[in-house]
Amino acid sequence: MKVAIFGSSGMVGQGVLLECLRDPGVDSILRVVRKPSDPLPPNFPNQQKAYDLIHSDFQDFTAIEPQLTGLDACYFCLGAGSSGMSEADYTRITYGITVAAVRALVKASPGLTFIFVSGEGSDSTEKSRIMWARVKGKAENAVLAAGFKSAYIFRPGFIEALDGIESRTPLYRKLYVVFRPIIGLLKLLMPKRITSTQQIGRAMLAVTRNGYAEPILSTADLTTF
Repeated sequence: MKVAIFGSSGMVGQGVLLECLRDPGVDSILRVVRKPSDPLPPNFPNQQKAYDLIHSDFQDFTAIEPQLTGLDACYFCLGAGSSGMSEADYTRITYGITVAAVRALVKASPGLTFIFVSGEGSDSTEKSRIMWARVKGKAENAVLAAGFKSAYIFRPGFIEALDGIESRTPLYRKLYVVFRPIIGLLKLLMPKRITSTQQIGRAMLAVTRNGYAEPILSTADLTTF
């Protein structure tokens, strides 16, 4: 199986990358990046399976469409926090980059499975009073309407970072420091409200292979993988 990952340097993207490296059924992993990826941690196995496709303009992927052919899956983990951002800037990143990637991929590999990592609370009606929720919902709708063989939306809530992976967002790193000592207790009290980087990666691979009954998967769905 040949997969592409957008956002492979982020917390979720690293988790997905690691599970793809671990999976013997994944033959190659294309990381679509703006600049060469940093060296992977030594605990990431089978690193020879991953390679970079460097492209500077994330608003237009037309030039690299030939390199995007023959893919079985695309795992779109790229995103940005909305704090301090205008709606226009947040839309340009969250919606604009997603749509640009979708347009290129549906031409190059229409038979792939596209999985978009959104977030708990995203609004598919695009009418929410919360800016990030309606923008995420708009991006979700674009993915589901693109015309891929299959497309799914993952809406995780709290994500436990495993395997030494850390968030690149300073605020999230601080929150993890606070919550890390009690994550075990929270998982006992709310087992369907907390997922992990491992579960998200495994869920992507399982859904790619076997499909899923619904196009939108919540945190509770992701905890079953």
